[in-house]
Amino acid sequence: MTSAEKIIAALDLQSREEVLEVLDMLPDVRFVKVGMELFYSTGPGLVTMLKDRGLRVFLDLKIHDIPNTAYGAIKSLSKLGCDLLNLHCAGGLEMMKRARDAVVGDTKLIGVTQLTSIDQTVLNEQLGIEGTVEDCVLHYANLAKQAGLHGVVCSPNEVSMIKTAFGPSFLAVTPGVRPHGSHSQDQKRTMTPKEAVQAGSDYLVIGRPILASPDPQQAFNDILREIEVAS
Repeated sequence: MTSAEKIIAALDLQSREEVLEVLDMLPDVRFVKVGMELFYSTGPGLVTMLKDRGLRVFLDLKIHDIPNTAYGAIKSLSKLGCDLLNLHCAGGLEMMKRARDAVVGDTKLIGVTQLTSIDQTVLNEQLGIEGTVEDCVLHYANLAKQAGLHGVVCSPNEVSMIKTAFGPSFLAVTPGVRPHGSHSQDQKRTMTPKEAVQAGSDYLVIGRPILASPDPQQAFNDILREIEVAS
């Protein structure tokens, strides 16, 4: 895997036209994320278009439902040929096992542990989950491993812990990656690209620091160089 393939550019956009415009500005991008906002506004045909352009695709829809519904959703979505597809570990072991059984083709299924917007206060006081964020992430990652998932989505802060517990082949896909000088926005558990790679992150999901930059290609190249130095 090249350094460029470690960067998953988050296409947090609303239209096919915006996507094409961004891709024209980012000729070196090799991996992109399609989230709820874009998928719901453009439909599954966008994934096919991105694959036809030779891009790898992370379909970030965070499936979370009863096991039978999750099974059907994952079966339909994995048929699109996306490289990564995710669900919420909070749906439980049975849901994750059923979803894993539903995967079609070479799509790798990964589980969301805790969103990077969740901090200790939110976890304990609003979600009603006892213990630390790290405890919860490790518990959910353990369930994902038991279910046969290929890895998890977590903040870079928890990557080292997950790799130690489950081995280097268990994927750690990390949003919450912010270059120096970038605003964290609604993400609370963050690292720089260099720190994330050094911690063991397999893929860095980065959106606003690239797309909102006056020069997206330069922003991408700066992150790429930082990763290459850290690798």
